[in-house]
Amino acid sequence: MRTDRGFTLIELLIVVAIIGVIAAVALPGLLRSKQSANEASAVESMRAIDSAQAVYAASCGNGFFSPSLSNLGTPAGGPSGTPFISADMSAANTVVKTGYTVTMASSGGAVAGAPASCNGLAAGAVVSGYYATATPLATAGVKSFGVNTYHTIYQAVQATALSMTDTTAPAGAIPIQ
Repeated sequence: MRTDRGFTLIELLIVVAIIGVIAAVALPGLLRSKQSANEASAVESMRAIDSAQAVYAASCGNGFFSPSLSNLGTPAGGPSGTPFISADMSAANTVVKTGYTVTMASSGGAVAGAPASCNGLAAGAVVSGYYATATPLATAGVKSFGVNTYHTIYQAVQATALSMTDTTAPAGAIPIQ
């Protein structure tokens, strides 16, 4: 006596089709979740830069700001000190983090006659203002973010960098903080 146990081809095809439908429904939600996480990380990068610049100006820059992210990563008082920003943000002036290109610059230039900073910048090398932007890479997000000397974080639905200066709000952007 012989018994046939197992699944027929039709049963297997039905199971595969059900799994395909579930995946097709779930995938857009997962992509939106990842995009939201990338955007939240970009906002946190803007907050980190803003906080680091505020601490730098108050404790190290004699009321002036750091001209670069790499300088914010330089510890105050030598190698045993604490840097103003994390190592992943201070590798260069343009950093790619969680699908966003993060940059920092100054539209005002160095302040002539300013004293040297506590973390090795020469006299006159600090700046009077700064701005930073976070621009999404291809599929990382749909919003660009920025922060400037006024400590306001802006957002705009665009895939290009916000047009900012040290003291002006970007055109078409709205403040989120």
